[in-house]
Amino acid sequence: MPKPPAACLIGWPAAHSRSPLIHHYWLRTLGIAGGYVIEAVPPQDLRDFVLRLSMRGFVGANVTIPHKVGVLELSTPDARAKAVGAANTLWFADGELRSTNTDVEGFLGNLDASAPGWDNADEALVLGAGGSSRAVVFGLLERGVTRVHLANRTLARAEALAAQFGPNVRPLAQDGINDVLPRAQLLVNTTSLGMHGQPALEVDVARLPPSAVVADLVYVPLVTPLLVAAMARGLNTADGLGMLLHQAVRGFELWFGQRPQVTAELRALVEADLTKT
Repeated sequence: MPKPPAACLIGWPAAHSRSPLIHHYWLRTLGIAGGYVIEAVPPQDLRDFVLRLSMRGFVGANVTIPHKVGVLELSTPDARAKAVGAANTLWFADGELRSTNTDVEGFLGNLDASAPGWDNADEALVLGAGGSSRAVVFGLLERGVTRVHLANRTLARAEALAAQFGPNVRPLAQDGINDVLPRAQLLVNTTSLGMHGQPALEVDVARLPPSAVVADLVYVPLVTPLLVAAMARGLNTADGLGMLLHQAVRGFELWFGQRPQVTAELRALVEADLTKT
């Protein structure tokens, strides 16, 4: 009898990931015989592990820090992975190992679910210029946002990222944030500020227009100080846990052949795990 299909998470370290919880829930609720495991792979072993992925019995993999860039040259990336410059999902098609970046659709899917109509925004303000920011900027441009202001503590990083995406992305120094806030119909935090153990993100959400949407990619804590302030103003919000759940959908579909749903039950399951003491 052939073994049930299995996927894995490749990272270093990787033990903290909630991906197994998410994928095991979907396997169970959809009645699919399959598996999902964590594989802690140090950087020096990445090439050998990925090139032997099928031989190890895996139909695909998620990829997390620090391997999202390294797997690009070991696979055939799609347009999203190339544009973002990083991949978080591997799968086989026609005998070829392919890669994509589902952070883009995770971000977009979460916004669609949390704040329908958000993509009527003409201007967005994105805080941070790291790997997550690349996926966010790509997604915003894909959905037709005409001007993305990209603010970063180090202006040169924002300038370098903006140069890759073209004239619709405008680098912004930290001291220019307050000038842009009144025009920003969408504010996205891609930094670690507001995460447990990190300083709070100091942004005056009172300067945002009353119809603005605020998204935070941080999901520990579930409700960050930024989201607390936005909710107090009555603004629509999208949290980091929603993005985490939505980014997992496509990988599961590629590996196991059925498209799963992000449900209230799944969210409650992961929330309970995140809040364990």
